[in-house]
Amino acid sequence: MILYYDIAFVVSLILTLVYAAMWHKHFNVHFTLIFTLIPITNLGYLLQSHAETLDGALIGVKMAYLGGCFMVLFILQSVLGMCHIKMPRQLNIVLLLLNILLYMSVLTIGSSDIFYKDCAFVRDSSGAGYITDKEYGFMHTVFFVMVCLYSLSSIAALVYCFFRKKSISRKMIYLLLMPELVVLFSYFVGREVLNGLEIIPLAYIFAQVMYLLIVKRLCLYDVTDSAIDSLVQTGGTGFISFDLKFNYLGSNGTARRIFPELSEVTVDRPVGEKLKIHDSFAEWLSHFVKDELDDKFYWKSEGSTYLIDVNHLFDGRRKIGYQFLVTDDTKNQQYISLINSYNSALKAEVEAKTEHIEEMHDKLILGMAVMVESRDNSTGGHIRRTSDCIKILIEKIRQTGVYELDDDFCKRLIKAAPMHDLGKIAVDDAVLRKPGRFTDEEYEKMKAHAAEGARIVHAILDGTDDVRFHIIAENVAHYHHERWDGSGYPKKLKGEEIPLEARIMAIVDVYDALVSKRCYKDSMPFDKAFAIIDEGMGTQFDPELRESFTLARPELEAYYS
Repeated sequence: MILYYDIAFVVSLILTLVYAAMWHKHFNVHFTLIFTLIPITNLGYLLQSHAETLDGALIGVKMAYLGGCFMVLFILQSVLGMCHIKMPRQLNIVLLLLNILLYMSVLTIGSSDIFYKDCAFVRDSSGAGYITDKEYGFMHTVFFVMVCLYSLSSIAALVYCFFRKKSISRKMIYLLLMPELVVLFSYFVGREVLNGLEIIPLAYIFAQVMYLLIVKRLCLYDVTDSAIDSLVQTGGTGFISFDLKFNYLGSNGTARRIFPELSEVTVDRPVGEKLKIHDSFAEWLSHFVKDELDDKFYWKSEGSTYLIDVNHLFDGRRKIGYQFLVTDDTKNQQYISLINSYNSALKAEVEAKTEHIEEMHDKLILGMAVMVESRDNSTGGHIRRTSDCIKILIEKIRQTGVYELDDDFCKRLIKAAPMHDLGKIAVDDAVLRKPGRFTDEEYEKMKAHAAEGARIVHAILDGTDDVRFHIIAENVAHYHHERWDGSGYPKKLKGEEIPLEARIMAIVDVYDALVSKRCYKDSMPFDKAFAIIDEGMGTQFDPELRESFTLARPELEAYYS
């Protein structure tokens, strides 16, 4: 039935496009290869069914065997990757070369007897063409042996993970096993099931559906793993994540040290009711679900007190689960207890604790800025360099006295500098990471980062007690691309309409861009960079800052050297 093969090809192509829309850089590369091969393979069956002659049908056969020769290898490699079983690189290369040699023997069909010794072409009652009366060569036997070995290896790996690896989701194991069994079944049953029709195209479509379910689940795990990895770097913060059905997704080493029973919990399963931690987790989550403001709880264990902070787990703006942040709050609780009795004596320690909290807040902001910078096409370090250089320029401004900058303003401007490009988090990667000049449309998208940065900074600092820092940070993010002559963006402010902090930031930002090496350009010589900034005084930059920048030049060049 010709329509069967037409539909199979179209459906497999649609499923591949669905996968492309879901694609994420953390996906196993073998998933992509599988989704690429299946439509090509089903196209081979389609061409075979439409063929008018034996030669035309053999072209389709050769395309169909492209999937047959490589699919089982890619399925095996995807299974090993998902199960965290590393195949030696040399073995990987050898297997790939063997499969290439096997497919080269397929290409000899019609001109050699190493794969097919003989065959005939017929049409069934529906008009669909197919190859019959096949007499196989020895390489076809090799092909079936290869299919069996790869398939059995994949099944063995999944069985091993099911019994030995709790870090692998059981649901994921089932999803990986089903297409493996169906494809293996289809290879050996062939035309016997569907009244003469090849069952393999249908098996491949089933495999695509299963793999789409897998990658959809991977999106959830990827968000979780990224959060865990970032928190592992801090050392002292525990992280525990659950999906919306309160199934356990994972935790880092710090969390498992605080809650040893987590080591007994299987990924993708609820926390067992027999475990002591079950009631506590369920109670915390219940309070949070009823009132999201009720998100902080305490856990005492072995003389230590831990603060449990419950939040939603997000994929973009979509809520996909819950996360528990666990921090050692023992000292803080001791301070509170002592303050109740000895308030005056503990005043200095309270101030130290406040300073520590501010430091944590600053690190969080810097971490966000570094995350944004990691997406950019710079060589890195822009945030650190601009923070250091703004200190140098501020010192010279105070030295010249052109503007009176008090200590409080200078401290807050230096603290706000890393936040100036936070808005780039909203810029599409294709634009942000493009080497070279932007098109007009791309430039408009890039310019949006200033206003978006102001919005993000406002959201982060909304409600802070330090109102002055809030204003300075928001102005730096919003207006550091405004020009003195009014031709900048996003508001086309002119002259002293531009906040002073943004005027200072603009000089440092442009200077760093000029003298730093990027993936698409070399660093500019200091003399040329200085000349560009100096020439821009009065058009792009505040002319009152010319003398200060000139005084800062030796220190800036020494710094970049």
